[in-house]
Amino acid sequence: MNAPEYDIIVVGGGHAGIEAAAAASRMQCRVLLVTLKLDQIGALSCNPAIGGVGKGQLVKEIDALGGLMGELADAACLQYRRLNRSRGAAVQSTRMQVDLEEYPRLAQARLRALPGLDLAEDEAVDLLAEQGRVAGVRLARAGAVTARAVVLAAGTFFHGLIHIGFEQQRSGRLGDPASDRLPDALAALGVKLGRFKTGTTPRLDGRSIDFDRLTEQPGDPVFDPYSNRSPREPRLAQRPCYLGRTNLRTHELIRANLSRSALYGGQITATGVRYCPSVEDKIVKFPDQDHHHVFVEPETLSTERYYPNGLSNSLPADVQLEVVRSVAGLERAVIVQNGYGIEHDYLLPTQLSAGLESALLPGLFCAGQLNGTTGYEEAAAQGLMAGLNAVRRIRGEAAVALKRSEAYIGVLIDDLVFKGTNEPYRMFTSRVEYRLLLREDNAEERLTPLARQLGLVDEKTHADFQRREEALKQELLRLRQTRIAAGSASAAVLARFSSAPLSESATLEELLRRPELEYAALAELDPATAQVPRLVQERAEVAVKYEGYLKRQAAQVEDLEFLEQVRVPEGFVYQGLPGLSREVVEKLTALKPQNLGQASRISGVTPAALSQLLYRIKKG
Repeated sequence: MNAPEYDIIVVGGGHAGIEAAAAASRMQCRVLLVTLKLDQIGALSCNPAIGGVGKGQLVKEIDALGGLMGELADAACLQYRRLNRSRGAAVQSTRMQVDLEEYPRLAQARLRALPGLDLAEDEAVDLLAEQGRVAGVRLARAGAVTARAVVLAAGTFFHGLIHIGFEQQRSGRLGDPASDRLPDALAALGVKLGRFKTGTTPRLDGRSIDFDRLTEQPGDPVFDPYSNRSPREPRLAQRPCYLGRTNLRTHELIRANLSRSALYGGQITATGVRYCPSVEDKIVKFPDQDHHHVFVEPETLSTERYYPNGLSNSLPADVQLEVVRSVAGLERAVIVQNGYGIEHDYLLPTQLSAGLESALLPGLFCAGQLNGTTGYEEAAAQGLMAGLNAVRRIRGEAAVALKRSEAYIGVLIDDLVFKGTNEPYRMFTSRVEYRLLLREDNAEERLTPLARQLGLVDEKTHADFQRREEALKQELLRLRQTRIAAGSASAAVLARFSSAPLSESATLEELLRRPELEYAALAELDPATAQVPRLVQERAEVAVKYEGYLKRQAAQVEDLEFLEQVRVPEGFVYQGLPGLSREVVEKLTALKPQNLGQASRISGVTPAALSQLLYRIKKG
């Protein structure tokens, strides 16, 4: 056989495809990215925002591993906000409203500049296989193109079907054709596919919105980019978002027209997104609510288009207009693009390894919404790992699977490939057992050394990271060594912060442990503290205030590591074991955990049940 034309072929130019192709390029591979429309690479098909609760952590981790999403969001940011700022560090997340024209433009420019990466505007219609493993793809126009591994990142395009009321379009995204031949080829190979539904809102002409009747929501005054490779100031002019609300009139309109909704009229049968429901779903499932929030968000600086987040629907166009105009401030709103629901095929992710490789066809990797997730961030995280592991596969190296105790990405992929999902999967902080250890602020500390070992980041990026880590180390040392004397001067400062006076001298670290004291108080007690950079202050404060909790979670991780090392023998029989309920036996038999760590994450498996399993496994 002739040498393959490429090392890696990536199918799909969405957020998963971008990260897969970029990761493989950074690892010095020859890569081809195939997409239906080159000018739609990086398109923000739904809400023009990157991040959010749980999702911001994913973006930070993608960036720590050398990915592009964080830098792209920083450069296209229209509004920066830190969510849950008043709550603990474990659940604080970054969210950026981004310019939906600038983001894809920047993504396309970055990809075109990457060495060894080619872009092709074509449709992948089949997979090539040789000797039981993937050997490339067949393109509709270019024909067969060979490669040593393939990453599928097809988003919502597999048998995509758009619904606007009872009107239907075979599309993977409004204006773009669906992909029908490739999912049929996968099914012929024995790949199990399911069907999910998602949707989007109508888009509004901002010139027709009465913003005075909405509540303005400005961004945060201080801009903290996702990436330490980005400037510390926003590149684009910042814009406010606005808050509106539905009302009883809105709800009456929707109830009166449920029979015309594709979702409730019987046209859509696929499972939708539980945590990002359509407005019809909200009205039906929460009948006692007298209103729901509508976040009116700018889409781009170059137009006056706005995205009314909260009004996703599959209603007919005339009803959509009535629903929009029932909201105060939107009475004269003009819809420039209707909202729609979209059904699409997805691949049951339990058919994949922890490295996102197909069990049926070695060398085939899958990522993004194809694996049953929803959201740009979840897709990008999978894409990066799929691209990385595709390279390692062709090099004969073991796949990299991040642990649940190492990264949100580890939780995401472990949930998908072990438990699977019966609804579009969305990341939340609540899914993460060790979220205090897996914060946004320490993503680099957790993942950049690994990224350097794997070849995902260059020496300069790693050296810059090491300088930041050394600055934090020196500040923690300074806090431990600097003492503040007891006396009237320190007592006066502490009193202003409602803190008790010192009975004897104390270190800055001891003072910072007090819940009521922050760096502002330390700066009044010790002039040198005021010179410490803000980001170093924030990380040091978390390290000091949460030290006890962090040690406790680290101990829990050690316990988990022990369970992960206890392998469950293949074909292990659970029936008849004392201490296991019938429900637990059924779940264990169906999910087939490979180790006790996985078994411990199955709902209903108690510590007593784990002890019984451990005893039986050790007994052989």
